[in-house]
Amino acid sequence: LRLPGEKRRCPGRITLDVEQGAIGDRWASGRLPDVLAQITVMRADVAMLMCDGADIAVLGDNLFVSLETSASALPPGTRLRVGLAICEVTKKPHTGCSKFSARVGPDAWAIAKRADWQPMQLRGVHLRVLTSGQVCEGDQVIVEFRPERSVTSAAEPMVAEPSETGEPGQ
Repeated sequence: LRLPGEKRRCPGRITLDVEQGAIGDRWASGRLPDVLAQITVMRADVAMLMCDGADIAVLGDNLFVSLETSASALPPGTRLRVGLAICEVTKKPHTGCSKFSARVGPDAWAIAKRADWQPMQLRGVHLRVLTSGQVCEGDQVIVEFRPERSVTSAAEPMVAEPSETGEPGQ
């Protein structure tokens, strides 16, 4: 969870809420919360690579998952069951910001923003919550609906990854 003052906390359980996003995250306290950026998701393996051994919680995403996040795998409109919550991938690109660059370095940020790599969505995706529910570390992230796309493959259940050992993030 993103807290005031750039602090992070990674509880083992959170509630994703239709109105408030991730309960306890600063998203809902913004002047004009953007429902298209309600929940941020990043692949855990990409986050670990970009953080080069540092705690991935510093990136500030709400969820780190073992899930293919490319545009072909998760096009806008894809519905995911995340624990007990139902979420939808939004059309808003999740490309990172200057804070991301400061945390992982300009090279990692440049890779995530490269036009020819955009379809891979290395920085992840944004979700909006359709049905509130609780999410715990290790819960499956299941693709329940995917709009038609050019690449077809069977959807396998994926597992949400903890972003740290359960200690509050810094």
